Amino acid sequence: MKTILLIEDDTALRENTAELLELENYTVFTAPNGRVGIEIAKKQLPDIIVCDIMMPEVDGYGVLEAVSLEPSTTQIPFIFLSAKTEHKEIRKGMDLGADDYLTKPFEEFELLSAIESRLAKAEILSKMSDSASKKKENEGDVHNLNELKNLFDDTGIIKSFKKGETIYREGAHSNNIYLILDGIVKSHKMEESGKELITALHKPDDFLGFTSFADNFPYQETATAVEEVQLAGISKLVLKNILGRNQNVSLELMNVLTENISEIKEQLLQMAYSSVRKKTAQTILQFTRIMNTKPNEAIRISRSDLASVAGIATESLIRTLSEFKKNGLIEIEGRNIKILQLKALEDME
Repeated sequence: MKTILLIEDDTALRENTAELLELENYTVFTAPNGRVGIEIAKKQLPDIIVCDIMMPEVDGYGVLEAVSLEPSTTQIPFIFLSAKTEHKEIRKGMDLGADDYLTKPFEEFELLSAIESRLAKAEILSKMSDSASKKKENEGDVHNLNELKNLFDDTGIIKSFKKGETIYREGAHSNNIYLILDGIVKSHKMEESGKELITALHKPDDFLGFTSFADNFPYQETATAVEEVQLAGISKLVLKNILGRNQNVSLELMNVLTENISEIKEQLLQMAYSSVRKKTAQTILQFTRIMNTKPNEAIRISRSDLASVAGIATESLIRTLSEFKKNGLIEIEGRNIKILQLKALEDME
């Protein structure tokens, strides 16, 4: 019989919800506040936790952080239950690692459906983990970078994001490393003036999310899907163990990260010293390479993203694109940009 820990300071709601869950053949532990909830979670190790946000002593965010840091409870699925419906509160909960979010008042079937789906997912992941463990007695069997990427693909947690959706935000805890399976991702920061600066573009087969191997070290920038994206993620702890046992893999990965740093430096130099025309041309070519665009095929990209990568004002970029179009270097239709004279853009001064 599956066990549920329900943490809720509203006595009536806590008792009614517990009764509902018990009628569905769950064993239910209850707690009136976050402090008691953390103690019960560590002692009982429930199969899933359903937790309110606004509570005395320790709020829901504090509970999630506490169970995430404890090895014995870190894998327990976590559902937030709260009357807060503001987007920023929902986003905060998901950024901290919550699996789902239900708002009060909720229908019985909504709660039961959320619990059943999260328990099913946890069981599937557990079986996958067991299968992977049997297939490889230890993680030291990874001998090169290609095998490391295969490990991501075979055993990583797959996540999908729609165009424009945030993958992670600057300041959020970075406990996972990702491999991009499909789609383009932009890393970006917000300047004090409110202007977005794209720091890097990532394509399929690129790693994403490297910060520090220290637990819960915050992301230094935000990552957003430029188009529909699919990622495979594994924990930093797993990757750290692999690299610790395989010097060759560590060196190959170091080379990749070094190349990434060199590309970023080159982009910064271009932003600092190149003309607006050259910045625009090089940025179009960069997006074409990253998006693996074929000859005579248009790229579809927002003007703000182009300007952000180039490091120029959107108005300046639009004027330059109009100039390129007038001179027959590119063709523009809506957001689509098609290169007509590749050599001319490459030689732009």
